[in-house]
Amino acid sequence: MNILEITKEEVDWAYEVWGQLIADLTHTDAHKRSRAAQFLAHLAISDSKNKMLDDFPAIWNVMKDEKFVTARHSLQAIWRIGLAGSEQKELVVNQLADRYKNCTDEKNYTLIRFDIIQGLKHLFDEMDDEEVKSLTKQLIDLETDQQYKKKYTSVWK
Repeated sequence: MNILEITKEEVDWAYEVWGQLIADLTHTDAHKRSRAAQFLAHLAISDSKNKMLDDFPAIWNVMKDEKFVTARHSLQAIWRIGLAGSEQKELVVNQLADRYKNCTDEKNYTLIRFDIIQGLKHLFDEMDDEEVKSLTKQLIDLETDQQYKKKYTSVWK
């Protein structure tokens, strides 16, 4: 938790741990995979070399981990990558929107959708980006179940 708190701001040691965290994304221990994805998402703002643009697919893969809790923790953190710059924001927003639209055949898809809406809200709160807000409202409108539509909408109140 201390590392996550510290990395809410830029740090000068990101590249000292970057390679190990990338390696840990495929570790046999689900906890290591989860922490690596979360730490990398937090370190994105310290990524002056834009390595995240190349490494993003490896982090994204953890969000579809066989262990749902690992996937969910990664999903809940990935929005932070969007804080690193316009390319990163576009990448994250597009991938989250695509996942929202195409996850209905996955187990626990309503939780996945909720986490996506929550992540986009966090991104909006940090960046005050009306495009993110508009896209999120469009995504919520795709929900046909009124119970879940109401739940997703409540995130934005």
